[in-house]
Amino acid sequence: MFAQQSTQFTSAACPAGLTERDRQRIEDRLHQVAFGGQPAITQRLAELDEEWSAGRVAKIIVASGILIGLAAAVLVSWWWLVLPVALGLVLLQYLASRDGLLTGALKKLGLRSSIEIEHERFALKALRGDLHHLPVLYDRADEDALSRLEGEGGIVDEPASLREENRAVVKEVIDRVEAHR
Repeated sequence: MFAQQSTQFTSAACPAGLTERDRQRIEDRLHQVAFGGQPAITQRLAELDEEWSAGRVAKIIVASGILIGLAAAVLVSWWWLVLPVALGLVLLQYLASRDGLLTGALKKLGLRSSIEIEHERFALKALRGDLHHLPVLYDRADEDALSRLEGEGGIVDEPASLREENRAVVKEVIDRVEAHR
């Protein structure tokens, strides 16, 4: 049916999910915020928590328009049903392409996409040092390397223990991410 993008952070047009112009704006903003130090980063993260994306505003506009159209159809004239139908088509187009006409118009008015906001949030957390203390998973390549090392008389480690370590690492990462929310 429709080709869905693998994640919100990737697109065919730009592998990072951002245009070069958007990326440059984020880098400029990050440079200014980083110059202000830890307090500026914390303040900017709080601002990002309050920022509304173009997609969020578009969905609110469409939902409000549908409800207004239905109320007007009941109270004024059945011709008002054209409004919910038209807005339903706009919503369908947005859902199918992830970049609808309404969101494009809202971006031109200065609102940013959720991808831009999330990229900036993630970069600020990395600059602040939130990611330095997160544990690292061992993968199959590490398991294979340990097996080869064991065969050469080196460290003996059981693959099952790696799986349990990975489970503990994932739990710790989730706990830390939830603690930062």
